[in-house]
Amino acid sequence: MADQLYGVLHLFCGIGGAAIGMQAAETEYRGVRGNFVTLAGVDCDLEACKDFETLTGAPAVQMDLFSREDYIAFHGQEPPEGWREATPADLRAATGGTAPDVIFTSPPCKGFSGLLPTKSAMSRKYQALNRLTVRGLRLALESFWDDLPGTILLENVPRITSRGAGLLDEIKALLGAHGYLFHEGSHDCGVIGGLGQHRKRYLLIARQPKKVGSFVYQPPQLRVRSIGEIIGPLPMPGDPAGGPMHRLPRLQWKTWVRLALIPAGGDWRDLEKIAPEQYRLEHVPRRGAFGVQEWAGTAGTVTAADGPNNAAVSVADPRSEHYKNSYRVTGWDKAAGTVTGGCAPSNGATCIADPRLNTRKNRRSNSYAVRPWDSQAHTITGEDSLGSGAQSIADPRLTLNDNAHRNIMQVAKWEAPAKTVTGATRPAGGAISVGDTRLGCSCRNGLYGVQDWEEPASTVTGARNLHSGTAAVADPRVPADTEQGVWVIIAEDGTWHRPLTTWELMALQGFPLYMACGSPVVLAGGSDARWRERIGNAVPPPTAQAIGKQVMRTMLVSREGHWEMSATPIWVRPEEVANDET
Repeated sequence: MADQLYGVLHLFCGIGGAAIGMQAAETEYRGVRGNFVTLAGVDCDLEACKDFETLTGAPAVQMDLFSREDYIAFHGQEPPEGWREATPADLRAATGGTAPDVIFTSPPCKGFSGLLPTKSAMSRKYQALNRLTVRGLRLALESFWDDLPGTILLENVPRITSRGAGLLDEIKALLGAHGYLFHEGSHDCGVIGGLGQHRKRYLLIARQPKKVGSFVYQPPQLRVRSIGEIIGPLPMPGDPAGGPMHRLPRLQWKTWVRLALIPAGGDWRDLEKIAPEQYRLEHVPRRGAFGVQEWAGTAGTVTAADGPNNAAVSVADPRSEHYKNSYRVTGWDKAAGTVTGGCAPSNGATCIADPRLNTRKNRRSNSYAVRPWDSQAHTITGEDSLGSGAQSIADPRLTLNDNAHRNIMQVAKWEAPAKTVTGATRPAGGAISVGDTRLGCSCRNGLYGVQDWEEPASTVTGARNLHSGTAAVADPRVPADTEQGVWVIIAEDGTWHRPLTTWELMALQGFPLYMACGSPVVLAGGSDARWRERIGNAVPPPTAQAIGKQVMRTMLVSREGHWEMSATPIWVRPEEVANDET
């Protein structure tokens, strides 16, 4: 079987999800096997370039594609010394002078995303970021004008069709001027790639009819899997087998309580329906923890985690004659045990019941004494500590005076007048707390959302955390232990409502989780926030693989001068109707 290789250039490559998928999109047609080869990835983020090379094994070039004007608009300052605008020659150098057969571009989507407020999206900063969609593609077409790529793919968020409508018009005009036929539309990455999440994305796919004469068909639709199917086989969070990206965030106690109270599939709005008096938290220790087994009974199972706090690995041993002085307190009037090298109470009788504290001979009679209110005081001395004299008194006036500190730690009612405003700044200094009823604020839908284990996950975004979206899951795999700063609260449905780890988010995006050597994947840098942003911005590899297979087959068919029919709809139609489909 002969091989046909097609080179791909990835613009704004990120961590290489598209490259991973397309490299796996091996396809065969009439005895010819087609494969994609990544010529290069291009991105301005150095850590993203490192991730691209680690995950794909292909070269990545750090390159800023901003124009000088847009650089200043986005960063709010002049470029650093030595910075210059990228040129077509720079892109040609990135591919080693080889013209790509396919260009896959996924420009920054933050300015188009609905997560960004409209006012910010319209600012000079984000308009400059949005213009990279046009500038990147124009540079690529100018770079390879003498040998244009057969297929161009542009992927982004669906809202680009409204917030970036003018820019898309420029792109379509640019493609048309170079003879491309194109189709634009949106799809669900979960359906195309068989992911464990729903992820709606925009895709513009263009083909050069001189090189790719056959139709480009849409990939078949697959079943969207549940979260549990994806992350169920993985180690529990915190297990070293998952590496440093598989750690749970150290959340505040109240956040864990909120997550436990939100039902699976719900979000922060469900907290408003809770009657607090119906709930209480109960500590349920592990069965056998700190257990002491009977001497005459059978022992519990010996496990690898045996320890007094993990299982009943202690025993009531009647053979006390061996260690009679262990943890023993010797009487004041008894002979001491033999002096040994042991210095702990468990090693010898190094404790004693010392009666000397109660003898007047060796201490003041009024040490730590409290004088009655109706008795005379002892002599006032120069000593200033409670242990040196009777400087304490049983003061009965707190209960006699109705005005004494009655508002300490008091919480004022929302509908009642407030207490006098004083210079006190703490709850202990006056009634400066209030029962605020305004929980029903205009928070974004999905805030503190808890996803059902049996359902597909919501879209993984670059802002994926508990405070900005549905980034928790109702996990039925209740863990056996917790790390410091991580609490396990079993919700009413019997599951542990917890955040998804960064490693699990990679799994939901369809990324490989282990390196060739078997160690868990660790992205460049050490920030969970930056890891999550890059993961959320990436093209899911299984989706890219499904798209790549369709493009590859079209190129193989076109190579033979053939065309074929498919059971799936056509993405790029013949010339007479293609450019009208928008």
